[in-house]
Amino acid sequence: MGEKGAAGDNISFLLSLRAVREFRPDPVPEKVIGDILEVARLSGSASNKQPWEFVVVRDLATLRALAAVKGYAYHLKDAPLGIVPVMAGEREEQESYDEGRLCERIMLAAKAHGVGSSIGWFVGGGVAEVKELLGIPQQRRVRSAISLGYPDRAARRRRGAPARKPLSEIVHEERYG
Repeated sequence: MGEKGAAGDNISFLLSLRAVREFRPDPVPEKVIGDILEVARLSGSASNKQPWEFVVVRDLATLRALAAVKGYAYHLKDAPLGIVPVMAGEREEQESYDEGRLCERIMLAAKAHGVGSSIGWFVGGGVAEVKELLGIPQQRRVRSAISLGYPDRAARRRRGAPARKPLSEIVHEERYG
């Protein structure tokens, strides 16, 4: 396939990524989880510090407990799998940027395997609760969680796709305004 065809396929793949919050109960195979984590491991980071570790959660009771924590991670309650990135907690600004890149890479790797995902986050006292639930050391930073599983397509169809703003509303040429 020529370069134009490959670029078009890649853009189509990227455009097809959507948050999935309704999952079938089927477990995600270990091979798929390994591929997702390998992509995450090789993600870029500021100064190549790779300031992350991952807590992979399969236990449904733990996923439900995480879903109940203050923040926006309710979709973990019905997911067969969750990944919680744990950041080093040494360089806040760089690590927040790295964490966003990392989470998007996890979601794209999952999508390549037909696995749906959604990012969630913990706030306020919920952060300490997550650290306690997962045994994360106090000096580490945790703020995100990614729910993963095979999409429940029937539930997705009932909800429909959200509207997006046109480029003309969000793109400014040369200067803002």
